[in-house]
Amino acid sequence: MSNTATGWEPVIGLEIHVQLATRTKMFCGCELSFGQAPNTRTCPVCLGHPGTLPTLNAQAVHYGLMIALALDCEIAPRSIFHRKNYFYPDLPKGYQISQYDIPLASGGHLEVPGGPSVRIHRAHLEEDAAKLIHHGESGRIHGAGSSVVDFNRGGTPLVEIVTEPDVRSASDAREFLQLLRTTLKQIGVSDVNMEEGSLRCDANVSVRRPGEETYRTKTELKNMNSFRFLERGIDAETARQIGTWESGGTVVQETIHFDPVSGSLTPLRSKEEVHDYRYFPEPDLVPVAPTEEMTERARAELPELPAARLERYRADYGLADDVAGTLVGWSELGSFFEASVAAANGNAGAIARWTTGELVAFLREHGIEDPRESKLSPDALAELVGMVEGRTLSRGAAKEVLGELTAEGGDPRSIVEARGLAPIADTGELEAIVERAIEANAAAVEQIRGGKAQAAGAIVGAVMKETKGRADGAEVNRLIREKLGI
Repeated sequence: MSNTATGWEPVIGLEIHVQLATRTKMFCGCELSFGQAPNTRTCPVCLGHPGTLPTLNAQAVHYGLMIALALDCEIAPRSIFHRKNYFYPDLPKGYQISQYDIPLASGGHLEVPGGPSVRIHRAHLEEDAAKLIHHGESGRIHGAGSSVVDFNRGGTPLVEIVTEPDVRSASDAREFLQLLRTTLKQIGVSDVNMEEGSLRCDANVSVRRPGEETYRTKTELKNMNSFRFLERGIDAETARQIGTWESGGTVVQETIHFDPVSGSLTPLRSKEEVHDYRYFPEPDLVPVAPTEEMTERARAELPELPAARLERYRADYGLADDVAGTLVGWSELGSFFEASVAAANGNAGAIARWTTGELVAFLREHGIEDPRESKLSPDALAELVGMVEGRTLSRGAAKEVLGELTAEGGDPRSIVEARGLAPIADTGELEAIVERAIEANAAAVEQIRGGKAQAAGAIVGAVMKETKGRADGAEVNRLIREKLGI
């Protein structure tokens, strides 16, 4: 929603909860799982039994340091855990162990290429709550006939990333979260599966007039579990707040649920303040004091970050933003592309188009996440694209060859020879086929002569069908123009 269209400026900050890909929970030895039978991954520690003591997961701290470094944060020389006190059925201890006034990291940023640069206020470690399951049509507590608790998730290690209110549109919020998700996935700290809850986002939303320096009352949109829902929810809440202010009303600080099906916004409860949680230091855990060795080990495990990879693809290969973005967002695809370019010793633009076009279509059709899981090799793709660029294979025939390569593997030239897909070398043969196609498509010819050049598609299609894709499209179009005298 643009400022010029509304006369208002959205002010958005995000709170992102990231489930860490550790083997066990944050403060006990229970293994993490998704989809297991309810309440089968629990112990006295994560169930909050009296007399039990938490033990900090070292791998969770390591992943927290990696996230801090990836977001260019300052790592605290000493951070401590607190008890965040509140009552809810998914919290057996009556408090959540989190970090409050001395978080693990603060003061970072993440810049979206061509988009916003968003400052990171803090990134801290904490444990997740259990999962409440509400029985009813809506799946929410309101209107549910009963609710049950699955404690398997309780105690899962989290890093909560809190941004400054630097985002100024719902689309910018989506782009930031997409880049953050890609970053977290590529550094290997989480599977960031939003459908399974490994990445959850809350949005703090307010509006103000452009030029205002103070912030107005904010509301919190809870648990946006997809990029599209995040964008739609923020747009809906922004519009609601603008309508409230312009009608003379006042926005109330509260937590709001966005229903992506109906597009409705429903207040859940008044928004808690910090003092409502009665934070105090966790007496059963010592401070976290990362050593230089711990920090350097985390730094050494960081791969090339997505933002840097995107800039490299632009600078080194001259790729357009949308093509480069696809390769960066799908890291396995990007690695396959680079291996193919290396095998071809160039031709990056054409290989990128085939990789993000025809190859992606095949992978998605067959549910393949990593191109290396197909039978296609980077060398074979490089050779296939080279044949198309060298006009020794038509694009239509190349698509057929690619289908066999991805499913069965092999060598492009051998497949072309075995299937008889080599281009038609006899100009006279192709001319005769074009002439027959023109005669069979009188209506298209009339449209072409009437100025509708796109009508030639019917004639080209007829030629491609008869030649089984062996004809060169550019040559076919040239012959059509020549035969029709246009």
